[in-house]
Amino acid sequence: MIRDDIKAALVSAMKGGDKDATATIRLIQSAIKNRDIELRTASQQPDDDQLVTEVMQKMIKQRRESVDLYRKGNREELAAKEEAEIAVIERFLPQQMDDAEASAAIQAIVAELGASSMKDMGRVMAEVKTRHPSSIEPARASALVKAALS
Repeated sequence: MIRDDIKAALVSAMKGGDKDATATIRLIQSAIKNRDIELRTASQQPDDDQLVTEVMQKMIKQRRESVDLYRKGNREELAAKEEAEIAVIERFLPQQMDDAEASAAIQAIVAELGASSMKDMGRVMAEVKTRHPSSIEPARASALVKAALS
């Protein structure tokens, strides 16, 4: 499980004296814990690895947006810090499909659903998220679906 990998990495980073990795891994654990608390009252509990993956993908998205803003504001040192956090978080994510594989998977879903216009984007995205929840990042999947439907 991904949670176990994260715990082991935290211990390793603490023993190795890597303060930046330790801080980032603690942020990951905190975000996961917050998500667990949110889901206590939910009727359906998602798969644990899927939940952890969603949390980390959201964290990466937030950091990429911050990097863009820091670069626009000429704050390169803060952008570099955010990119270092992204690198630590990505270590725990499952292997992502490359663009060719992701595009082929999305084309197959589009063909299977008979989607032909942007009106079908919601259906296609829902199917992509069900079939490939951790192997295609949602923002990237959205761009590929738009390209396939236009």
